[in-house]
Amino acid sequence: MTLPPITRFWNLLSLYKNGLRKIYTYAVFNGMVNLTLPLGIQAIINYIQIGELTSSWVVLVFFVLIGIAVSGVFQVLQLRIVENIQQDLFTRSSLEFAYRIPKITFLQLDKIHAPELVNRFFDTLTIQKGLPKILIDFSLAIFQIVFGLILLAVYSPYFIILGFSLILILWLIFQVTGPKGLTTSLKESKYKYQLAHWLEEIARVNRSFKIHAESKFHTNKTDEIVQGYLVSRENHFQVLINQFRYFIGFKVFVAAALLILGGYLVFEEKMNIGQFVAAEIIIILIINSVEKVLRIVESIYDVLTALEKIGYVTDLELDKNKGTALIQRENGLCVQASEIEFGFPDESKKIIDKLSFRIEPNEKVLLKGNSGSGKTLLLQILAGIHHLNDGELSINGIPFDNYHRDKLYQHFGVSFPTNQIFEGTLRENITLGREFEETDLLEIIHLLNIDNYVIHQPKGLDSLVDSGGRRLPRSIIQKILIARLIIGKPKLLLMEDPLQFLQVEEKKKIIDYLMNPNRNWTAIVISDFYYWEEKCTQTIDLSTNN
Repeated sequence: MTLPPITRFWNLLSLYKNGLRKIYTYAVFNGMVNLTLPLGIQAIINYIQIGELTSSWVVLVFFVLIGIAVSGVFQVLQLRIVENIQQDLFTRSSLEFAYRIPKITFLQLDKIHAPELVNRFFDTLTIQKGLPKILIDFSLAIFQIVFGLILLAVYSPYFIILGFSLILILWLIFQVTGPKGLTTSLKESKYKYQLAHWLEEIARVNRSFKIHAESKFHTNKTDEIVQGYLVSRENHFQVLINQFRYFIGFKVFVAAALLILGGYLVFEEKMNIGQFVAAEIIIILIINSVEKVLRIVESIYDVLTALEKIGYVTDLELDKNKGTALIQRENGLCVQASEIEFGFPDESKKIIDKLSFRIEPNEKVLLKGNSGSGKTLLLQILAGIHHLNDGELSINGIPFDNYHRDKLYQHFGVSFPTNQIFEGTLRENITLGREFEETDLLEIIHLLNIDNYVIHQPKGLDSLVDSGGRRLPRSIIQKILIARLIIGKPKLLLMEDPLQFLQVEEKKKIIDYLMNPNRNWTAIVISDFYYWEEKCTQTIDLSTNN
């Protein structure tokens, strides 16, 4: 269920209740202390009118200065709390993105460009910047307005009526302009992310755009998106301008009402000069606070929009992991499918329809079939990436969904043709953070004939690899992925064209190792290379399933 941005904001604040209580407590005291300035000045003026320099006058000046200092201390304490919240927010958001992205259900992720999702993380910085203004400046301004009106009400009950009128006008301004401002802000943000995504696409296929730069397609499309952004930005700015106009009228009304009412009360001798001067200082504080609220409104829109963008990621459904069963055997896994069916939600035709098969432990199986017969999809279903529409898939006689998913994956070795090399060391790309004996790692490297390559690297296995292995030979990339596949001695190997870019002799050597009947794993592979079929004990042809 999609939550409104304001609800997301309250949910965020609920995470930091204790800190917020302290912030608002300091804000209340700060607002009260700030009022010592007009009250102190009122008393000082009264003493000046008497014409005597007394010790009371000195004490009052001292207390006014103490009030200013205490106000500064409260602000420092607020800043410390908000900084803690900002740091915690950044940490929480970072870990949540890192945790969620690999666990988002594949059907949802398949419709989205995953790096575009990651761009939304940078809205965390927007929230970080906006929170101090909302939690400190905005709250202080509101409290100053409220306490100022309360203090004015002490001078005369007429100010009570005026105070309620001002609060009502402020509420009406936000009620009328607020929703539209949030809508235009969200639309502006949509174009911002669309532009970032397109620029990433230009960078990703830069060679094609370099060769065909004369067509100016990439710049023309960029210009279209920028135009959409500028229109949305202008619409949002018009909302802000209208709010500013309303606030200018509000300020004029506040100043006129308070000055006229204050002057009238002085002329009627219901206020003395000292009280009038104090009232004018309070009026100035209220007007300044209203201006501060106005300046913070845009930050509020930015924070709400940022929460909506991040919320899009956190709202995506994650893979379910409710099972409790564990793998008990030491042999390869037994895989059985009973009339399984799969089709994408937006397609009427089922790609896999009532398919049944049984793969015994330690069997070596080749998946074959015509293009579009569902070989890759079946491999992804076996890996738990896709969920069946109907039928049952079981591992060692236990339904797939009954297993604890994370524990089950520890027994899988999966290799798909997409490049899965990330920026890190060679060691990290092979182990993925898992702990292995150095001898086991070196044995795998020697088996795959990567040792000659590693020796010539400046830091051996600890040498850095670019994202996607940009400067690595394709054969080395595939060998690294095979090393990652088998280093953990999995019980089930799922492979799609894992050796496509290797020389024939190297392919055969690795196939002999992977498909050796004595290997304690079940292996399922998709490949057109003839030698795989020679080494397999079973072939599943999906052409007959269509």
